[in-house]
Amino acid sequence: MSQRALILTTVIAVVLAAGIYYLGTLRRHLAPTAESTLRSEQKARTQLNEEALQQSGGQAQTITLYFPSYATGNLLPETRSLKLSSDNITAVRQILLALIEGSHEGHGTALSPSTTVRAVFLSQDGTAIIDLSQEALAGFQPGIESENLAIYSIVDSLCANLSQVKEVRFLVQGSEVQTLDGHIDLTGNFAPEPSLIAQTQ
Repeated sequence: MSQRALILTTVIAVVLAAGIYYLGTLRRHLAPTAESTLRSEQKARTQLNEEALQQSGGQAQTITLYFPSYATGNLLPETRSLKLSSDNITAVRQILLALIEGSHEGHGTALSPSTTVRAVFLSQDGTAIIDLSQEALAGFQPGIESENLAIYSIVDSLCANLSQVKEVRFLVQGSEVQTLDGHIDLTGNFAPEPSLIAQTQ
């Protein structure tokens, strides 16, 4: 190989290596930005959905939502004014969207802001069947206690505010899932658990 060809090959190799390094650096810088943008868009979508339900609901009334406190191991009540619909299925969806939006008082959350309520059904025996998107399986702290609090945050919030709802059954992407995070069996129905609610003074 001539000296000129050797120099040309070396220059090409250096340029190629620099290009690969630059692309890798660019990807590392862009990935968090894209993820942050996606989170913001998902939260905005949740808030818009809740605002739309507020507008289509009935008269404003005070409801109580229960948010997890992972530090104390119980559920913390939080009151909120909501134009709760007279249609039970829409009302279930409204409460779920309010939980997805998250606490206004800095409490924990049971559902990721990116969670979508795919469908809601209410059986004649008072079982609310809620179908959530895959994102419902992420976003909460791991562990059996955290999983328990996430489940009962939803169950207690629905049953406390809607007398027609006696139990809750969970689906994810239209199918039963064994657990949220490998601990509590999700294949059955869940009745409310008032003992988890923190006693206010």
